[in-house]
Amino acid sequence: MRQATRPVAAGIDIGGTTTSVVLVEPDGTVAAEATTRTPARSGGTAMCGAALRAVEQALGTGPFQLTAVGVGAAGVIDPVDGSIIAASDSFHDWEGYPLASDLRMALHVPVVVENDVNAFVESEHRFGAAHGLDDVLGIMLGTGVGGALVLGGELHTGPHGAAGEIGHVPGFGDRPCTCGRTGHLETLASGRAIVSRYRERGVATGAPLSATAIAARARAGDPIAAAVFEEAGRGVGRAAVMVATLVDVTSVVVGGGVARAWDLLEPAIKAEIAAEPPVSDQPLSVMPSMLGERAVAIGAAARAAAVYP
Repeated sequence: MRQATRPVAAGIDIGGTTTSVVLVEPDGTVAAEATTRTPARSGGTAMCGAALRAVEQALGTGPFQLTAVGVGAAGVIDPVDGSIIAASDSFHDWEGYPLASDLRMALHVPVVVENDVNAFVESEHRFGAAHGLDDVLGIMLGTGVGGALVLGGELHTGPHGAAGEIGHVPGFGDRPCTCGRTGHLETLASGRAIVSRYRERGVATGAPLSATAIAARARAGDPIAAAVFEEAGRGVGRAAVMVATLVDVTSVVVGGGVARAWDLLEPAIKAEIAAEPPVSDQPLSVMPSMLGERAVAIGAAARAAAVYP
């Protein structure tokens, strides 16, 4: 007897290092998932191809019927056609790439493309750490740093899709940022920045470095590694206060690979907020992601399912 197909929406998270896919059933259950390396240095066509292969791998694990696709992609997204308007230099030939169109032609289902941090905060607001909260800033600390807002219980993207992008606001020193400008939060709190700043302090090591490896060194008593994470945490705390003062958010949820070192970041974040609290003088809650590495993909799938139920 032939097994009935199960309708699912696919969520795709195209990150600077890894592309992740989840298949989500109508009740929110994650039915299958797959991951692959993001060929970020090989251009938009290669990144789209990697995403498609991961979708096919996930679909191959069961009798699924794909109904819609949501994508959380790094960069500023055109809200009309789902193309990439702007992106950091972590991604080659990504700017201008017609991502939604190419995925739609390949998969023959509706496609929604959202900025990855918008998808992240949507996911945490619906299902995770920020569930039930009306005013939330989401910050993702990964290869780069991004931000997004929920205001009045709804995702707030702004007229150009870039609301909440605290990762690229000046005022965080004078280091060059991957976007081509200077002094952004990304130069303190991204994975690339943590590795770069640790190396700049003359630490000799023959092993490949990553933010995860530096976090392990900090926990083992390396004072330079600890200082690098403290600076990152203080930068995140300052960013949270900026946004809380401007739009009166009350909660901040932090995710991305660097946030796995929450034990190192949290004390510095809280110290910075205590030293210079929002002008409202109201408590500002900062919490780690509950959904972890799945958050962006789950949020992207939820957006697609909401638009194309």
